[in-house]
Amino acid sequence: MPPGVFVMLLLSSSFWFLYGRNRKASAVNFSLAMLVWLVSISPVSDALLRGLEAAHSMPGNPEADVIVLLGGGANDAAPDLSGIGAPSEDMLGRIITAVRLQKKLQVPVIVSGGTAFKVKKAEAPIVKRFLIDLGVPEEKIITEKESRDTIENARYVVKLCSAMGFYKPILVTSASHMRRALLSFRSAGMEVTPFPSGFKSLGKRRYEWEDFLPDAGELKKTSTAIKEYAGLLYYSVAYPREG
Repeated sequence: MPPGVFVMLLLSSSFWFLYGRNRKASAVNFSLAMLVWLVSISPVSDALLRGLEAAHSMPGNPEADVIVLLGGGANDAAPDLSGIGAPSEDMLGRIITAVRLQKKLQVPVIVSGGTAFKVKKAEAPIVKRFLIDLGVPEEKIITEKESRDTIENARYVVKLCSAMGFYKPILVTSASHMRRALLSFRSAGMEVTPFPSGFKSLGKRRYEWEDFLPDAGELKKTSTAIKEYAGLLYYSVAYPREG
């Protein structure tokens, strides 16, 4: 199954080119095979994600006057138990964390999430429906559905907090996304308490032989990490020392 089959195909073509004395093509395909293999194995994906997730841990006794829940993707056309549209797998982890926090703190929840594409529906109303289904009172949910990315999440939420008198927000997002989210809120002029969710990197452990087999799930983890590192690099240029 992919990506393992691609590694095998690239390796096979590498040996075929080598047999045909085309060393340059052989070297290129062998290098590509090694690259696909590396980004698809657990030790590499864990190491990349750990560099993002280890920066913040869950506070033991959180205090806040509002919970800020950042959107993490949704399928706006998916059929669901209570309507149309369902959060992504990563977003479900954020939602569960926010629900548990809300039950503990009994404070409102600001759901921030619009859409980057006009043909899609905003994410915040979908998340609100799930929060209500999971027991959060509707009057405790505030939606922000104009933001298209993390920077806009922060800017719109800061405006809402200022208008509604919230001064001690706790921020819920994926552990791998937290560093970039915090930079966004600091750039927008607000300090928040981080409450990361959905940790995916494994702690220090001994890897077995099967952990070195290419796996689509590990490739997805690597892709998530690369996206976040690229975002952090962009922020360091676009918002120097605002974070």
